[in-house]
Amino acid sequence: MTAQVGTSLRSDARDNRLRILVVARAAFAADGLDVPIREIARRAEVGVATVYRHFQTKEALLTEAFAEQMASCSAIVEEGLAADDPWSGFCLVVERLMEVHALDRGFARAFTSQLPQAVDFAADRDRTVRMLFDLVRRAQDAGALRRDFVLEDISLALMANEGIRVESPAMRVAASRRFAALMLQSFQADPVPAALPPAVRLPLSRG
Repeated sequence: MTAQVGTSLRSDARDNRLRILVVARAAFAADGLDVPIREIARRAEVGVATVYRHFQTKEALLTEAFAEQMASCSAIVEEGLAADDPWSGFCLVVERLMEVHALDRGFARAFTSQLPQAVDFAADRDRTVRMLFDLVRRAQDAGALRRDFVLEDISLALMANEGIRVESPAMRVAASRRFAALMLQSFQADPVPAALPPAVRLPLSRG
């Protein structure tokens, strides 16, 4: 009987942890990093203490919630570095990073922010940034990327991309693709006019 109770408790704990992660991913993706732990606990239908029992800090929760996206970003940059043509690899990376970030506001903010207590996340991000730096240098050495381009320009583009505000994920991706095309033309050493992806109707702000 005692063994059965212990197994049941462990199963409940696993279920709680999974539910917290699922809720956290959805909350951070939709509303950004400012969603409080108390709200995540409420949506997961657990107590705040339960959240902290599984994740000692909010940064620890962020690290695990974004692990899949971080791995995806690293894989994208690795694919860009493996491309025979440095400019094609650079374009692939910018386009796909913007798409990933357009679909997840929380990850976009985490990727371009400093989260000093999220050691694992910071280490993975730093590795990805180092690969990005190598990709930029290759594209510049090939004469395709303007010489005054700096890595911070990618951060600026990603921050601007985060500002796309449309309800439909498909529309966010479409708008992100057009924005990426505009950015890539501006990054190119000798811009060649090319047709842009279709425009997406976006709401205009009103004063």
